[in-house]
Amino acid sequence: MDILTYLLSHFSLKAGVFYTGPICGVHDFEEDTTQGHVHLIHRGSVKISGPNIPSAIVINEPTVLFMPRPDKHRLEISEGEEIQALCGTIHFGYSQKNPISDSLPAILAAPLSALTNGVQVTDLLFSEAFEQPEGRQGTLDRLCEILIMKLLRHGMAEGLIHGGVLAGLLDTKLSKALLEIHEHPARAWTVANMADAAGMSRSRFAEHFNRVLGESPADYLTSWRIITAQQLIRQGMQIKQVCGEVGYGSASAFNRAFSRKVGCSPSQWLKQHTDL
Repeated sequence: MDILTYLLSHFSLKAGVFYTGPICGVHDFEEDTTQGHVHLIHRGSVKISGPNIPSAIVINEPTVLFMPRPDKHRLEISEGEEIQALCGTIHFGYSQKNPISDSLPAILAAPLSALTNGVQVTDLLFSEAFEQPEGRQGTLDRLCEILIMKLLRHGMAEGLIHGGVLAGLLDTKLSKALLEIHEHPARAWTVANMADAAGMSRSRFAEHFNRVLGESPADYLTSWRIITAQQLIRQGMQIKQVCGEVGYGSASAFNRAFSRKVGCSPSQWLKQHTDL
């Protein structure tokens, strides 16, 4: 199974490059709860640090660094030096919480030499940045998305994904249950029939699911149902109809589950995301 293609059919990857060029001195980035940050170091040496980064990361070679849930952090270049860099944002769909970013470590980084054609993509990206051609912004964003895809592939191949749905889909037994849940969220799921889908005993399945994904099967099912509901609401489906499509017998039950997960009602959420 092509896991990334499968997930990106549910959660679109969208990059927004907001800076390319030389950087010198110290640059602080505040905590961001709505989108990820990408920093591509094309040339030069930089130190990345922050309150929740256990030890500062020093980059001395061309490197792409992705923070899916960025806390406050700092880029620091030695006095009298400068780096050539790109900074951008990354969205997976339009939900603040999504299975892809939740599966990734706080920082996912790799030298460009470790990514297939990473150097070539980066050279093309910076060529676009400085030549100012027509369609520059759109091209930069698409090339940045390609680079993130390559970084995600690298993380999966190198065993850097230790939890969440990516780890679950890489698990030969859990993946069977997850695919069934994803395709049939409205089914009357119990831990017992999830375990049957995985070909495991109920107790073994529940323990293994918690250990790999970091949450219970019931919690994951609720999260997936709400994420699916958000997609259907954005597509124009009436909220009353959405309830049944994602397994809730009444609007009140759906509204309670939605509010617990998202922090507001479905109608309030839709108003906040109408223009996104």
